[in-house]
Amino acid sequence: MKVSIITVVLNAEETLARTIESVLAQSYGNIEYIVMDGKSRDDTLKVAESYRGAFEEKGYEYRIYSESDKGIYDAMNKGILRSTGELVGIINGDDWYEADAVEKMVRKYEEEHYDLCFADIRMHMRNGSTFIKKARVRSYTTSRDWNHPTQFVRRPVYDRFQYKCENISDDMDFYFKVKRAGMKICVINEVLANFTMGGVSSRIPLREVKTRILRRYRIYRNNGYSRLYIFECAAFEIIKYILA
Repeated sequence: MKVSIITVVLNAEETLARTIESVLAQSYGNIEYIVMDGKSRDDTLKVAESYRGAFEEKGYEYRIYSESDKGIYDAMNKGILRSTGELVGIINGDDWYEADAVEKMVRKYEEEHYDLCFADIRMHMRNGSTFIKKARVRSYTTSRDWNHPTQFVRRPVYDRFQYKCENISDDMDFYFKVKRAGMKICVINEVLANFTMGGVSSRIPLREVKTRILRRYRIYRNNGYSRLYIFECAAFEIIKYILA
C-alpha cells in the first residue's frame, strides 16, 4: 500500500530539515513525499532540494512544488490532489513524525479499514518542556482530543471533503464533516508525531482570543452542533492562549 505524506511549508529553513528527516526515517517502505512550498523567500527550497539523493537512495518518491497559494489549506488541497497514495498524512514544516508512525497507521488500516485515524501527539513548548495530548473519540463531539499532525485519511475521503480555505481552523471543520458523515474514525493511543507550540496555529495575541473563540464556535454551529458549544470554544481557546 502506498502512503502519501504532504508537507506544506513557507519560510521554514530552520525547521524543515527535521521534518524531512522524520519522513526519511520511517520504517515503512512505500511512501510518496510531497513538499508544497508557498514561494519561500529564505533557503527553504534549498533545504528541500538537498534531500533528493537521500530519498532516491531509500526508494521513496519525492516531489517538490513551489507556487503561490491562498493559504495553508489551499496548499494542502493542492498537495492532496497531486497525491496517489491510498492513505494521506499531512505534517507541517515545523513538526515531525516518530519513526514508526506510517507503519502503525498502515497496520491499523489493515485491521480496521478506517476512513480517518489519528494518534497521541507530543507537544513541545517554547520553554523546552513537553506534554502528551491524548487521542480520543467521544460521543460528545470536541476537537480537544483530536490531533491533526497525526491524522491519516483514506484518499477518497479527501475527494468528498476538501479543506474550505476560510480560516486557520479549517482542519477542525474537515474533521467534524467526516465525523458527521458517519465515516469510520479510529485512534492509536501511542505518540506518532511531535508538534511545536508557537507555530501558525498557536501564536495567539491576547486581542485575538475572542475572535478565535467565535470562529471556532461558528464551525461547531455550521456543522449542526448546539449553541452550548460556546463554552467549549471559550475554554479551549483560553487554555491554548495560556499554554502558547
